[in-house]
Amino acid sequence: MPFHIVLLILFAAFLHASWNALLRAGADRLWSMTIMCLAVAIASAFIAVFLAPPAQASWFYVVLSAVLHVFYNLFLVRSYKVGDLGQTYPIARGSSPILITLAASVFAGETVSTHAMLGIALVSGGIISLAFHKRRLAVPGLPYALGTGFFIAAYSVTDGIGARLSGAPMAYTAWMCALWGVLMPLVYIGLRSSRSLFSLRPGFAIAFLGGLVSLLAYAIIIYAMAYAPMGAVSALRETAVLFAALIGYFFLGEALTPRKLLACAVIALGTFLIG
Repeated sequence: MPFHIVLLILFAAFLHASWNALLRAGADRLWSMTIMCLAVAIASAFIAVFLAPPAQASWFYVVLSAVLHVFYNLFLVRSYKVGDLGQTYPIARGSSPILITLAASVFAGETVSTHAMLGIALVSGGIISLAFHKRRLAVPGLPYALGTGFFIAAYSVTDGIGARLSGAPMAYTAWMCALWGVLMPLVYIGLRSSRSLFSLRPGFAIAFLGGLVSLLAYAIIIYAMAYAPMGAVSALRETAVLFAALIGYFFLGEALTPRKLLACAVIALGTFLIG
C-alpha cells in the first residue's frame, strides 16, 4: 500500500475517533446522529454541484450504500443505548475488517498478502479484546454490536466497488453522502417528529461540526478503497480505537490500563504489518 495512502487513512482514523467522541457525549444520540447527517447532506450537496457526476455504473451502489448507512446509524445508536459502550464499540469496529476482507474477496475478487492478512487479524483481535472485562462479555448489546459491524462491512465493500466503478471517487462520495444525509432525517421524523428534529437544543453546533468531520473522514476512506485493498484500508481505519484511547486519556479522564495498553500494542503491530 502506498505510504501516502497509509498516512491519509491514519488521519481519517483520528477524525473518526473525534466524531465518535462527540456522538458519545450527546444525551440524545439518535438526534445527534441525525443532525450530523443533516450537516453531511448540506456539505455533500454543495460539493456535488461542482463535480462531474460519477459513472452510471456506480449509481446502484450510491443508493445501496446510502440505505446501508442509515441502518448502520440506527444499529450504532441502539448498541450505545442497550449495551456497555466499552464492549459494544470494540466488537462493532473489530469485527468489520475481517468481514470486509472476506466480502471483498467474494464480491470484488480481492486478495491480500500473507503479512497484510496477519496485520488485519492482529488489528481485529486487538480491538475485540478491549470488549472483554474480567473474561466475560455482556450479552444484551451483542446482537446490535455485531449488527453494526455487519453494516460497516456491507457499506464499506459497497463503497469500495462503487468508487472504483465511478471513475471519480470524490463525486461518488458526495452523491452517496448527500442521499444518506437526506434519508436519515426522514427516518428520524418517521420515528419521532419533525418538531423534535428541528428544535434547537444544547449540542446542536457540536453535532453539526461532528457531521462535517465524519464526512471528511469517510471521503478519505472511500478514496483509499478505490486504490487499495478494502480489508487493509478498513483495518487501518480501525486504528481510530488507538486515537479514541488517547483522546479518552488526555481529555476525558479515562484510564489507560495494562490490558488496554497491550491491546493498543497489538493493534499498532498489525498496523505496521499492513502499512
